[in-house]
Amino acid sequence: MAYDTFDTQPFRGSYRANIPNYYSAWIHAAFVLTFGTLSIGYFWGSAHNIQPWEWLAIPVGLVFFNWGEYKIHKNLGHHKKSYGALFYKRHTGDHHSFFAAGQMSYEGMKDWRVILFPPWLVVIYTLALLAAWWVLGKVNMNLAGLFIGTMLLGYLSYEVFHAFEHLPANHWISRLPWVRHMRRLHELHHRRDLMQARNFNVVFPLWDWVYGTLHWEAEDPGTVATTGVKMCHHVDVARSPDQLLEFVSTSTRWPEWHHYPVTITGPAGSLPKGSRFDYESARAGRLSWEVIDSVPGQRWQARATGQRGLCIVVTYECQGTAEGTRFTRTLEYGLPGLLGHLIARFVLRSRSARDSVELLGNIRRVAEEVIPAQHSVARSAVAA
Repeated sequence: MAYDTFDTQPFRGSYRANIPNYYSAWIHAAFVLTFGTLSIGYFWGSAHNIQPWEWLAIPVGLVFFNWGEYKIHKNLGHHKKSYGALFYKRHTGDHHSFFAAGQMSYEGMKDWRVILFPPWLVVIYTLALLAAWWVLGKVNMNLAGLFIGTMLLGYLSYEVFHAFEHLPANHWISRLPWVRHMRRLHELHHRRDLMQARNFNVVFPLWDWVYGTLHWEAEDPGTVATTGVKMCHHVDVARSPDQLLEFVSTSTRWPEWHHYPVTITGPAGSLPKGSRFDYESARAGRLSWEVIDSVPGQRWQARATGQRGLCIVVTYECQGTAEGTRFTRTLEYGLPGLLGHLIARFVLRSRSARDSVELLGNIRRVAEEVIPAQHSVARSAVAA
């Protein structure tokens, strides 16, 4: 993935320096959510004896808010107008200078100030809705209460989802299927070549789709894997870190310790960074592997891409012990889309965990059988 060359760090430093010491992200968020929730309760509480057709005010309200979110974001957030200068400055001037593609995560609680709307805005917005509720109530109080309350619900959902989309990629919330999908769309929107033209919806991309401004690009395979399922297992092996890592990083030797048939096509020997090889098995199908990191005796990492968008990152780490090596295998994998995420997490996870445990047992057994023991394993392991 090609990220922006724009560096957000200088702006982040100057922006944070101007945040008052008394600012509290928790109070900011709590006020917005509490005030908004109580106001929704007030508006919805004004409806009584609701007829079945009147409930349609809620989906209509959500669609209407989604349209308003799109229009305001696009026309005021990214196009400077005299009557929207403050909004433009805060959005394009501050928010898009603080966050760029590849630099989307907040780094401290005070960064919430540039993610959430100012706390006074929810009050102004609610007062405007109060006036609209009073007018619509002259026609139908139930429709007015349900519709206006839903408009405020849309505001809170925007605040919450937008905050989610600036969480670190490895946060558990970021891994939730819909959050992950919208987070990706929002990151593309933060690309400086796309921000004025694409992906203006934050909660649901309905109007981006209607107006033809929806833009999608697949994540980097490593990113897909690390935001999917991750598991880590270790085993102690009575061989030195150098010996063991050389063994497991020689892909042509993988069939020796896999408990299911594996075919490897690639160069012999321990593979350095940048090496490529092909893998085929009944379990994962055909995979194209690339070594992305290699530190002799310490760490080896490779990334694979396969059918249906399957992405895998496997990391081998060796730490010397008095008896030999503590070997750690970390497996990260992911499938694109909501269905892929559900399959990866709820269908493949248990089998992958069982396979990982069995593979480590095989690695220990085979390594201790085929790698000659060194007389100074203990001393060299401790030194490593």
